[in-house]
Amino acid sequence: MKAKTARHLFTAAVVAAGLFTMSHPSLLAAEREIPYPAPGLSAVNQDNEAVDLAEVYAAGPVVVFFYPKADTPGCTRQACSLRDAYEDLTDRGVQVIGVSVDGAEAQKAFADKFELPYTLLADPEGAVVEAFGVERRNGLATRQAFLVHEGKVVWHDAKASTDEQAADVLKVLDELGLAGDS
Repeated sequence: MKAKTARHLFTAAVVAAGLFTMSHPSLLAAEREIPYPAPGLSAVNQDNEAVDLAEVYAAGPVVVFFYPKADTPGCTRQACSLRDAYEDLTDRGVQVIGVSVDGAEAQKAFADKFELPYTLLADPEGAVVEAFGVERRNGLATRQAFLVHEGKVVWHDAKASTDEQAADVLKVLDELGLAGDS
């Protein structure tokens, strides 16, 4: 009986390890070769509404930027950089989505306080952070940015700027020939 129980436990552990490996990317974003398929999962936004990233990608290019914590100095500068260039980005057909491990209430307060016109995803469990392969420090996402075009990550900034985030994105849009409506 003990051998049978041990075998079942071993089998369960192997199956669980396989599921863990399949559901968790093995590479950090910085280690992946661009382009690669963008993660198509759902998350809740600042209004507690579900956002299906695959549907967002289908609507055109998307900047997905990660920041450690809502309403902190560097994160505010990064978010406001994209807010200030929002019209330039949307004129090019680009959508903007911010992500942190904050809950929906904190994201809503952040968006309202700084009049952020774009979606903020609440990711307290870190599913979006993990799916994108964003490194975490002290439980918080590191500051990074991605450009998704036609369902693929076509640009990744592993050390995203605070004040210059929008300028960096606009430059990449020009370099990739995504300067006009897509």
